Amino acid sequence: MIETTFNPKQVEPHWSKAWEESGAFKPKNDPKADPFCIVIPPPNVTGSLHIGHALNNTLQDVLVRFERLRGKSVLWQPGTDHAGIATQMVVERKLAEAGANEDRRTLGREEFLKRVWAWKEESGGMIMNQLRRLGASCDWSRERFTMDEGLSQAVLKVFVQLYKEGLIYKDKRLVNWDPHFETAISDLEVENREVNGHFWHFKYPLENGETYEFPIAYDEAGQPTEWETRNYIAIATTRPETMLGDGAVAVHPSDTRYAPIVGKRVLLPLADRYIPIIADEYPDPDFGSGAVKITGAHDFNDYKVARAHDLAMYVLMDTKGRMADAEYVPAKYRGLDRFEARKQVVADIDAIGLLDRVEDKKIQQPFGDRSNVVIEPMLTDQWYVNAGELAKSAIAAVETGKTKFVPETWTKTYYQWMRNIEPWCVSRQLWWGHRIPAWYGPDEHVFVETSEEAARSAAKKHYGKAVDLRQDEDVLDTWFSSGLWPFSTLGWPEKTPELKKFYPTSTLVTAHDIIFFWVARMMMMGLHFMKEAPFHEVYIHALVRDAKGQKMSKSKGNTMDPLDLIDKFGADALRFTLSAMAAQGRDIKLSEQRIEGYRNFGTKLWNAARFAQMNECAVWDEYDPRSPEQTVNKWIVGETAKAAAAVTRELEARRFNEAAGALYRFVWNVYCDWYLEFIKPLLNGEDEAAKTETRRTAAWVLDQILILLHPFMPFITEELWTRLGEFGAKRRGMLIVEAWPDLNADLIDADAEAEIEWMVRLIEETRSTRSELNVPAGAKIPLLLIGADDATQSRLERYQDLIDRMARLEYSTSADAAPKGSVTFVLDGSTVALPLEGVVDLPAESARLAKEIGKLEGEIGKMDAKLGNASFVEKAPEEVVDELRERRADAAASAAKLKHALEQIKGVG
Repeated sequence: MIETTFNPKQVEPHWSKAWEESGAFKPKNDPKADPFCIVIPPPNVTGSLHIGHALNNTLQDVLVRFERLRGKSVLWQPGTDHAGIATQMVVERKLAEAGANEDRRTLGREEFLKRVWAWKEESGGMIMNQLRRLGASCDWSRERFTMDEGLSQAVLKVFVQLYKEGLIYKDKRLVNWDPHFETAISDLEVENREVNGHFWHFKYPLENGETYEFPIAYDEAGQPTEWETRNYIAIATTRPETMLGDGAVAVHPSDTRYAPIVGKRVLLPLADRYIPIIADEYPDPDFGSGAVKITGAHDFNDYKVARAHDLAMYVLMDTKGRMADAEYVPAKYRGLDRFEARKQVVADIDAIGLLDRVEDKKIQQPFGDRSNVVIEPMLTDQWYVNAGELAKSAIAAVETGKTKFVPETWTKTYYQWMRNIEPWCVSRQLWWGHRIPAWYGPDEHVFVETSEEAARSAAKKHYGKAVDLRQDEDVLDTWFSSGLWPFSTLGWPEKTPELKKFYPTSTLVTAHDIIFFWVARMMMMGLHFMKEAPFHEVYIHALVRDAKGQKMSKSKGNTMDPLDLIDKFGADALRFTLSAMAAQGRDIKLSEQRIEGYRNFGTKLWNAARFAQMNECAVWDEYDPRSPEQTVNKWIVGETAKAAAAVTRELEARRFNEAAGALYRFVWNVYCDWYLEFIKPLLNGEDEAAKTETRRTAAWVLDQILILLHPFMPFITEELWTRLGEFGAKRRGMLIVEAWPDLNADLIDADAEAEIEWMVRLIEETRSTRSELNVPAGAKIPLLLIGADDATQSRLERYQDLIDRMARLEYSTSADAAPKGSVTFVLDGSTVALPLEGVVDLPAESARLAKEIGKLEGEIGKMDAKLGNASFVEKAPEEVVDELRERRADAAASAAKLKHALEQIKGVG
């Protein structure tokens, strides 16, 4: 028998284990079954489940459970990413905490990597077990790791092939450099933060004391009226230490102020060398002085200008962000930390009279998301992929519809990034990762091969003798190996059955912030090596924000731990909440109250199942949904068919919120609130045939509910499936492998639908009127149906007892006219009168309603004033404006209801 309450803490671990042990998560071995495959976005091996993971994996699991129930051979491929920087940081921190004076450098590369592997085996991949708690039905037997043997072979093959095709090369370019980890990092690993900073304005003297006239005053037409004679050009910088590496000063070609000195040279203070004044489109004449210093080796914009003008580029710092020991760096600064050098440079320029002024300013500063130190743009030697060439086919795949984005609006973002793609830096100065398969000979000639043995063979052929080789110290960017994920996890480069069956994969579910970093790379790699796009569809889900719409962050203290939420409310409640709020293109505003509300939904279902079981509702043999003769049973069969069609349609369209909403309305409102109430007289009646039909129909509908709801709430549905199967026909197996409802539209009986829906609307409108007019809950009032045709009067007579009980009426009947003091409303051409004289003080109620309406309209007016203020809308945080709009909509809806009630009172005869 079904227990009084549902206990997630007991049920969830039981079913997680039972599902996995039964093999239900593995693809169906049926050659006739269509394949459906999702590859999990591999979480970092160091990671733990956060709310974004919970959303991402819930939506994936909804899809794989849905398609599994539809009879497809489903593979949800799990695995983790080795997360180069994050993992190395974790292990280095543990070494420091151990207090044995050991670090990466003292251990050496080989020993350090042994420690990393040991940590990975002991503590890595915790997030995979956390995903099990969420209910993720991945094929855990196929779990992969980006540095396992098979995936490592795939990485080697791809790197070597791309190199030999001329698509991988080594180059000196500007990268994001992390001085803490001493490595290049990707843009995704950089956080731009607004901080308090300064603009230092310096004077660079013109060569040989030359002068020019600089305008200092203008008339209304913008024409200069006053000039001063200058022997310098003024620049401003937020990073004074980088001026030591200036290659030029640039001004805009249209900036007439500097036209006389373009082509001349200025003395670079402190460095004591001359640099040219050049004209370039980059400087903004209206920003600052309109002149900018060009430090090509330490600024991304400057780098482009320096390359375009063939300017010298000076690397000023070492790998730790200390001023370099180089001849072009004045001796007094060499070895200083960059920020200490900054103070010294400013002081020295001030001392020689070339510091014009210092301006306090908010600036955007890049920080390493792991190291939390300021990132330095640095000119370094790195390995690059010719992403521009690989992007061509990746763009075409989306243009031709071979891969589509859902929502479609993200296609524009994809195109914008891909059509402006830069060479992809794939080398990292770390020890943990795939070491670059490149070996250098005595003269630095490089040999790129899949093994050292192959490299030695190539070197011997090149040099004519065996020589010593040195392998490249760098490892590959983590995104390089995860870019191969859709086919490497299926066994490539081996021609495995899984690769043949499941590639291209079906759907990728991911967040918008890694479209460029991951989706784009998978598209490029998949098309190049497999000649097909890696997935047919990319579903981009929204962000999860807090209840006020603010982005969650630890610093704000508004994060929500999904494991805590699961402990408190159960996994089903969290999953259903996330699904129900996952509207395309709209961020999720999550609160515990929402999750609690959907836990109550699970409780409602649980109690409905207990009611059904206690009333002996079971299907003892094959049930024919066309068999019912009772109108209410015909109606619920039709409603079930409509619900099944809606859920199927919305899941196919990836409208998770609409699918969840359709289920919620059907289960809570239609089945629990209406149908179970309607059938109580039949279950308690003397008509055994009607009773048997109703029991079987109620049980059949409940089974369909459990199947439809299973992708969203797998634990409670599986538990109820088993408990309800204790009576009636024996279950064929677990719910997870049951068949999805395929119910024809001809199950909808139009006459039954019209009859029951009329009764529902009559009861709802009566309840609503009672509520709006503050009719006491215990007050029994009459209901009079006026002007109804014979068919409508007959309906009222047939369902009179139900209507009276559910609308809390003294009685209901037909009448010729409404008595004095009646409130009325119209239903399908008939007038429904509710005599309220003596029950409600109508004048007092009218005054109350008017007062409430006035109060709401005052609030609406204030909100309209704010929303109509363009300055407020532009400057206020987006979440504040959204919340105000929601409050305004709620207030308007409340006012409309109150106005309707007031109109009803005014119409009292």
